Formats: sequence, C-alpha cells, structure tokens
Amino acid sequence: MKDICEATGMSRGGLYSHFGSTREVFEAILEKMNQKDEMNFEKEMEAGMSAVDILDRALTLMRDEMEHAKDSLSLAMYEYACTCSDDRMNHFHEVGEQKWSDLIKYGISRDEFNAVEIDEIVNVILYVYQGIRMWSRIVRMPPVVFDSIINHIRKQLVKE
Repeated sequence: MKDICEATGMSRGGLYSHFGSTREVFEAILEKMNQKDEMNFEKEMEAGMSAVDILDRALTLMRDEMEHAKDSLSLAMYEYACTCSDDRMNHFHEVGEQKWSDLIKYGISRDEFNAVEIDEIVNVILYVYQGIRMWSRIVRMPPVVFDSIINHIRKQLVKE
C-alpha cells in the first residue's frame, strides 16, 4: 500500500475513502493495466496499422517501464498477487498473452514478422519484461541491458 500511496499522492485513508478494501484497490489497478491504450493492439490492427509500428511503440513503452521500474507498482502488484487467488492473476496474464499472440499473428499474416513459434516468443516477451522490471528494483542495471532485450525481441520478430 505504501507504493500506491506514494504513486497517487494519497494517504491510506484517502485511498480507502474511494475503495472498500486493499483488494478493491489492486483489482482496479489490474483492470486499468489491462485496458491501457498503449498496449492495446486491437485498435491499431483494426485500423490496418503496420505490425512493425505497433511493435516498435510497444517495445519503446516496455523499455521505458523497465528502465524506470521504481516508478511502477510492480512490487506492490507482486505483494498483492501473493495474497489473492491464482485465478485473478492468471486471468491478467492470459490477457497479456492474448494481446501479444494476436499482434504476432497479425504481423506474420502481413508478412512483416518472421514465422516464429508464437507461444515461445510471447513467453520471452512477458516473462523477461516482468522479470527485468522486478529485478531492476533490486540491482542497478545499465541502459544497455534494456536495449539488448528490446533489440533481441525485435530481431526475432521483424523481417529485415
């Protein structure tokens, strides 16, 4: 809760005046994260946007979040995940898997992405990204680490 209070500039009492419980606070954060426009590829795909452009925008956002992990609520979310049902966190993860799988299929169908093993690259994207966000809160990481991860993902996907 300390991270949330710092991120919002609200006291615990202020938070609880809007939410009935800690669970409600985290549920709202999870829902908002799932709906984040920056990582909602569906609109861009429906508009016929280049898969590479969508990917580049997402990777830029991911790089920024990895580099500024202290500004994220990832540690608070991890603490919450330890107290809630697996179903809720699994649902959150499945939404992320589906978004990335859909983007990769879209890129392959447009001949912009290599014909990769979709589940494999989605696992790399999601687990490395989340792992770096968590680990970088503990260990100082130079920007080259974030660049190498983003570049690796891009090289695996984008046809050159």
